[in-house]
This record gives sequence, structure tokens and C-alpha cells, in this order.
Amino acid sequence: MSEIHAVPATADALDEAVDTAGALVRSVAQTVRGKDDVVRLAVVALLAGGHLLIEDQPGTGKTLLAKSLAASIGGSFGRVQCTPDLLPGDLTGTTVYSPGDGSWTFRPGPLFNNVVLVDEVNRTSPRTQAALLEPMEEHQVSADGTTHALPEPFFCIATQNPFGQIGTFPLPESQLDRFTLVVTVGYPDRNAEREILTGRGGTDRFGDVHPVTTPETVARVAESVRHVYVAEPLVDYVLDLTAVTRAHPRLTVGASPRASVSLLHAAQAHAVVSGNHFVTPDDVQAVLGPALAHRVSIGGTVDTVAARTVLAEIAATHPVPRP
Repeated sequence: MSEIHAVPATADALDEAVDTAGALVRSVAQTVRGKDDVVRLAVVALLAGGHLLIEDQPGTGKTLLAKSLAASIGGSFGRVQCTPDLLPGDLTGTTVYSPGDGSWTFRPGPLFNNVVLVDEVNRTSPRTQAALLEPMEEHQVSADGTTHALPEPFFCIATQNPFGQIGTFPLPESQLDRFTLVVTVGYPDRNAEREILTGRGGTDRFGDVHPVTTPETVARVAESVRHVYVAEPLVDYVLDLTAVTRAHPRLTVGASPRASVSLLHAAQAHAVVSGNHFVTPDDVQAVLGPALAHRVSIGGTVDTVAARTVLAEIAATHPVPRP
């Protein structure tokens, strides 16, 4: 975790980060009505330099949230609709032979974009799911012995339907660990649903979503977020929370050291989205569930709903650092 003790970001850089985060939240909120917390967490995942998994029932706005965030970022956009017959090359690209000159040419797949929406990721086979491991972790694709760098920033937004529905495959733990945050959209309240029905929200407003930043700015802001100030007691607070998950009686597998790093980076991004230049205990608690629910196991299985309850209990009972 030495990164957090590097040279702090300048006030101007942090001001730019706060302004960019606010613009993104307002832009996405045009379509995703009544879900301010979900929108904020989506922006947190982006600015933390990670990836976002959205899980919920069909028809709750998962794809709309992903598309709206992608449209707000600008830059190149790729979309993959996952199906059981999708092949790894359909994501990464393939090498094609040219009979004219006898050469082989690599044709990039949809992953070679700044923002990639992988829709219904758990409807494709485990073999194809595995094709996302290297790109999400190392921002590169290896094909036929050659490594191809992905554009920066590279932000993967995946949606998944609840496991157990017809035609779904469970995501392995190694795949889930690549996602910085997992969020659930849920049903809108009555007023928000009324806005959707009357055209003041939802897909009817998607045409009003335009880029409010650039990929270059997002990459620069993500770098600034890594230098948001974190006091030493808050580092210990993160370590304490993850240590509790490893000894909790209801959790069979606790959070890994990589999960601790991801939690801290998400807290730094949440501070920026909240308009602050430093991390507070509230930032850590706000991202604890989304950052760890998919990285712990209950009874040997990943159950994000039950895990969020356990993590909320841990946050409520564990001592909070005093100023």
C-alpha cells in the first residue's frame, strides 16, 4: 500500500477530480432516477481505476446505468451481448490470414475500447468469461504469442442476472475479484418510477446524455485519486475490517490482501465523489459492502446479498478511528 504514501496530489488536481466526479454523477442521474447511491458508486468504480459489476433482476436498469455512464465518459465504446455460444475471440479479437500477401493480421475485438459493456456476463460459458481475466487485470490481450495493449483508460462494466435463472453460469471467484465494486440497482421508488413512465427519466432521456469529460481527463483523475490523503489510523481501520472478515464465524473465506487494496482505493475515490480531498471513516464504510461482498464466501459460496448484511454488521460493531 505504499502508493497512498506517495507525493500527495495537488489541490488543483483534486479540484479537477471533484468537478469531474460531480459532472459524471449529474449526467448519469438524468436517466437512472431515484438511485443516487448506485450512480455515485458507479462513478467511484471508474475513478478508482477498476471495473464495475451490476447485478439484479432483468428490467431494473442495469444496462441503462452502464450505457449512461459510458456515454458520459466519451471516448470509444464497445458492447458485447453475452450468449452461451460466445467465443473468447469474440471479445479479444482474432488473427486473420490474408491470402493476397500471405500475412496474418490481428483484428481487435470489442475489448479494445475505453469503455466496454459486457451485458449479461453470466450467460456466457466459463471459457469465454476467462477471456476477461487478463484484460481486466493487466489492461492487455495476448493472442497468438503477441501482447496487445488496451487503450487507457480501460473500464469494464458488466451486468449479470441472478444466478439460478435459466441459461446462467456462475462467475468464478477469480473473475469476481477483478471487479472493484458490485452494486445492485433495485426497484425505483414510486416517484422515480413515475418519472420513468412520463418520459422524465429512463431510456427516454438517454438521448440527452452527452460526454461531460474525456478519456484523457478520466485517466488523469484516476491517477490523482490514488494520491488522495489517507491518515494512518484509517489505513489501520481498513486492515482491521478485512482481518475481521477472515475470522468471522459466518464467513468461510475472508477478504484477501488484494481486496484490502481495492477497498482503500475505492474509499479514496468515494472521498472525491463526495467532494473531499481526504478519506474519512464514512468513505470506508460506504464502500465496504460493494467492495467486499463478492470477495468473501458464506458456506463456501459467493452470496453478495447475505455478505452485505454481514459486512454491515462488522462496520456497525467495529470501533471507528477517532480524529
